[in-house]
Amino acid sequence: MIGIVYLGNNPQTEERLKYIPGRLVQLTKNYKDAASACSPHVRNEHFIVFFEKNVRTEDITAITYLRKKCSNIYIILLTEPLNDEERDIYKKCGINDTLSLSASVTELNKKIQFISDREGIMFDDQVSKKHILRFKIPLWKRLFDIVFSGLAIIILSPVYILTAIAIKLESPGPVLFKSKRVGTNYTIFDFLKFRSMYSDAEKRLKEVSKTAGNQYAEKKEEGEEDKAETHATITAPLGDEAELAMLAMGAESDMMIGDEEVMLVGDDFVVAESDFSKQKEEEINNAFVKIENDPRVTKVGRFIRKYSIDELPQLFNILRGDMSIVGNRPLPLYEAEKLTADSSIDRFMAPAGLTGLWQVEERGKGGAMSAEERKQLDITYGQTYNFILDMKIIFRTLTAFVQKENV
Repeated sequence: MIGIVYLGNNPQTEERLKYIPGRLVQLTKNYKDAASACSPHVRNEHFIVFFEKNVRTEDITAITYLRKKCSNIYIILLTEPLNDEERDIYKKCGINDTLSLSASVTELNKKIQFISDREGIMFDDQVSKKHILRFKIPLWKRLFDIVFSGLAIIILSPVYILTAIAIKLESPGPVLFKSKRVGTNYTIFDFLKFRSMYSDAEKRLKEVSKTAGNQYAEKKEEGEEDKAETHATITAPLGDEAELAMLAMGAESDMMIGDEEVMLVGDDFVVAESDFSKQKEEEINNAFVKIENDPRVTKVGRFIRKYSIDELPQLFNILRGDMSIVGNRPLPLYEAEKLTADSSIDRFMAPAGLTGLWQVEERGKGGAMSAEERKQLDITYGQTYNFILDMKIIFRTLTAFVQKENV
């Protein structure tokens, strides 16, 4: 059960807190007493501290002290409306949330209940973290990564230099390309590659996706688009209720939607539940984006991609611990955000890697692969990886790194 501590001198606030149902509130007048009251014991591992705003300089001292002494607290500032400067200052010194100084007993109780229901994720301390499943790379794998990547960087240093010169000579822009990628435990890091595209490549992704083929997108059968038009989701602006009702009735008649069909109503649309589910499924199935014959790629880029030279800077990612030699490919943010369902989480509870199972199983054969097939290979690796499997993948990568498809 979460403990409640009040730090302040307002009799009205003290009176309201006394009436919080099922909660015993400890009243304190100074920050040292509040810190003592938040010491963990058998019943209360976490505490909500209602901190009443006073003089800013004194508040900063008090909040900083509480944060230093107590890692198991969630601080709510009771205050009148703050300006932008005050909000930033209080946030930086350790405030988690704010609540009106005149908040009612009901509002106070709702806030306490909301935090209590999410106790496992609302407190940034070791007590909370022990309940969160996180992958930790084994020592043998980390040691291998350090030795392998360090030696590879030294041996391949001439290749690094020649590639950098070639990139600079062909097109303006940086030699290295940095992008945010999502790796193990959904951790975001700067992913390094030799630049193989023109400098404005990311801005042109949506445009290119419409004209070029996405290797992982599932192909629609002939006539499917016409069918989708006939049985499309019902959408309409939520304006005139009578017009909306007529539209819904007409659509129901034309499309023969039965009485059991559930309609989902949003701020600006009405959609059949079955169509909404189908749309979300298609988004997940096409989460991975890989463009065939991409016109954004430079001539040098095509060469270094063909022989996987563009991937070599990731050895520095491996050396600093962002990823491993063998693991699941780190994904761009726009791909990873579509893989947060329960069926996809396991791929992130495994090492992120330079090469992996799906590369040697499918890319090395030059065959196309669906997003679901790739995801299942990632999950399989996360559940079965070991030293012998890693060695097999590394040796198979040596024959699979020359890509047969132009991607």
